Amino acid sequence: MIATVDVSGSMNEHMKDLAKRFYSLLYLFLNRRYEHVDVVFIRHTHEASEVDEQTFFYSRETGGTVVSSALVLMDEIARARYPTSEWNIYGAQASDGDNWHHDSGRCRELLAEKILPLCRYFAYVQVADEEQNLWEEYSALAAENKVFAIRKVTEANQIYPVFRDLFKKEGAAA
Repeated sequence: MIATVDVSGSMNEHMKDLAKRFYSLLYLFLNRRYEHVDVVFIRHTHEASEVDEQTFFYSRETGGTVVSSALVLMDEIARARYPTSEWNIYGAQASDGDNWHHDSGRCRELLAEKILPLCRYFAYVQVADEEQNLWEEYSALAAENKVFAIRKVTEANQIYPVFRDLFKKEGAAA
């Protein structure tokens, strides 16, 4: 699982808390359900970096937003460390959807052409209600790609139902 989180200045504390809660649930689920799982943590503002678990969940950081920096790093890590012949690659991304306008199209291209072909499944969780250009690009991609799902979470009580919906067994009702 390669997990990316937006920690830019547009992500207020409520949004960061929602993203952390989502990832805490995902991390707990993965470690309890699977015997051998690697989780790669990526945080980004205008630049992305791979971080340890502690930094992913607790470090304070701020800055502008260039989402593609996280997707480029995700692609590099997946290709360098996790050959698809040996690994099932999953991805998750949490963000408020605010992004440099010209970067959102690049994000869609990176997902469509590089990341999704490697992934068994990729989930995007937007932690803001307002639909911005990233949501628009991702909505179009989700409509044409069955391994890509997008959902919104704006309140803490929505996290578990959205998580269950995103990660339900194939063919099972949520």
